Amino acid sequence: MIRLTVNQKTHKVDVDPDMPLLWVIRDIIGLTGTKYGCGVAQCGACVVHLNGEAVRSCVTKVSRAANQKIVTIEGLSLHNDHPLQQAWAEIDVPQCGYCQSGQLMSAAVLLKENPQPDDAAIDAAMSGNLCRCGTYPRIRKAIHRAAELQQEAGKKPF
Repeated sequence: MIRLTVNQKTHKVDVDPDMPLLWVIRDIIGLTGTKYGCGVAQCGACVVHLNGEAVRSCVTKVSRAANQKIVTIEGLSLHNDHPLQQAWAEIDVPQCGYCQSGQLMSAAVLLKENPQPDDAAIDAAMSGNLCRCGTYPRIRKAIHRAAELQQEAGKKPF
């Protein structure tokens, strides 16, 4: 049995230690917000936080995540009120929406590490997240807006 803490809830899973964390999150635990995109850590659709670090869950073995703190898109905020989620809605970022959970999770780590990123910092941090619809300008704008919201509310970055 492998013990996982996902979104502050403990789960004991009986799976192969080499199984990708993505499949445990989606198929065993039942949290389907984290998406499968490529399976080779190239697109970013599967990004989750592992101890506050953005990781590609499609290539992260579940054994690496044992006894660690995992946060998925469902755990980013209790009521979808994280500054990024508010900005995403305000700017109307998603087109098809498939990549957006990974985009949000990567952006959350960016804002934690750099609460006031400029365009170059955003582009660098988000370069590993692909959007087939090309919503990159809206993503950048929403990250700037989330930084403003975060600052206005006096919130600590996620």
